[in-house]
Amino acid sequence: MRRLQDRSVVIFGGGSRGARLNNGLAASTVYAREGAAVTIVDRDEAAVGDAVAAIREGDAEARVQGVVADATDSGSVEAAVSAAARFGRGLDVLHNNVGIASMGGPMEMSLEEWERVHRVNLTSVFLTCKHALPLMLERGRGSIVNIASIGGMRYIGYDYPSYAATKGGMIQFTQHLALQYAARGIRANCVSPGYIETPMIFDQISGNYDSVEQMVAQRNALSPTGRMGEPFDVAHAALFLASDEAKYINGVNLPVDGGLTQRVVASVDG
Repeated sequence: MRRLQDRSVVIFGGGSRGARLNNGLAASTVYAREGAAVTIVDRDEAAVGDAVAAIREGDAEARVQGVVADATDSGSVEAAVSAAARFGRGLDVLHNNVGIASMGGPMEMSLEEWERVHRVNLTSVFLTCKHALPLMLERGRGSIVNIASIGGMRYIGYDYPSYAATKGGMIQFTQHLALQYAARGIRANCVSPGYIETPMIFDQISGNYDSVEQMVAQRNALSPTGRMGEPFDVAHAALFLASDEAKYINGVNLPVDGGLTQRVVASVDG
């Protein structure tokens, strides 16, 4: 199926330096395969170029462009959204994938780092919605897909309250958008990944373990399925929410976690 044929998608945080498979590249690839005009936005020029090249290598007919922009800067976001609208002749889907994880609680983390995590993870979503919503309202339709985390739903073993606070805030922000704009044709939903094997865990989380091998083994063991998920698991959930197949789904937070959150609930209730 070509579920996004003739639709325009902008993905913030869609770049991948070296075309390493992350959630952003997986989502960009899936959207392009489904016929969308895809605009990949990232502040890293090399990451944008590598992601675009990887998609075109897999599909020479893919409609994809790259834009270098800072998701924490309003003017930069506005320019990126405008470029996406020109490329796709409007805007149908906004996909927010920008995020960082910074370890440490209130005693270990500086105020500057706390505010940086909030600006990257949460203020960026406010800015992208601020500039994308008017274009969607012009069409009378639109789908916003925000990539949150089960870490924004409950404690999962990592001491990163700044990350948890921003992802929890994203979930609530998304639900408010969903109800505020539902009658005007806009849907907003979250995908909350669980333990997913992405470059981020090797770059930002592996330092909490004695070795990378220990990290991988422990994360696999924590999943009810016995293994971590992969970026395409997240991407396919996002595709569903972005498509007309989910036209009556609005304001949900969809965990993609192999059942992990349900096991935590069961253990607490039991």
